[in-house]
Amino acid sequence: MTSHREIKKQLRKEALARRDALDQFWRIEASLEMAETARDNLQFEPGTIVSGFWPMRSEVDVRPMMFALREHGARLCLPAILDKHTIVFRELVRGAPMVDMGFGTVGPHEEAEVLDPQIMLVPLAAFDKRGHRIGYGAGYYDRAISKLQDKGIEPRLIGIAFDCQEVERVPDENHDVIIPEILTESGLRRFEPA
Repeated sequence: MTSHREIKKQLRKEALARRDALDQFWRIEASLEMAETARDNLQFEPGTIVSGFWPMRSEVDVRPMMFALREHGARLCLPAILDKHTIVFRELVRGAPMVDMGFGTVGPHEEAEVLDPQIMLVPLAAFDKRGHRIGYGAGYYDRAISKLQDKGIEPRLIGIAFDCQEVERVPDENHDVIIPEILTESGLRRFEPA
């Protein structure tokens, strides 16, 4: 019998292949549309801490979305990889130095303030219509979200993906974080908890 891990690995591979096959100019257009959707649909108080991510490979480019949210008063932060198990979220300040984080991504310098996000834009490889996600396999976000919850913080989680990354069903595992909202080029979808 195929393990959950192997099924997830296969679903991840197929979803990412579909995403990689998208036309790069279309991806830019879709990313800009998604920025407008986020701007028009995410209500929050000025000063709310929002974590984004620096896009790698064929991911949705959330930079226009982060700038749109900043215009509405969000304080932005990006994940910084500390070690094989841990990310923290460092404040993204205009003009402050960025450093290579590995994996083809960059993040704020270690002098940047570490923040606890209240809204998290979560990257993912694949998702299903229940809000179950498949990450990239390292578990950084699952652990980071769990650590925030241990502090009593329940961040609003919004998965960021293209429609082509949707799969029929992600195998359930106990440690999985369910993402209640997914933003794709089709709009913002909210999932009812099962």
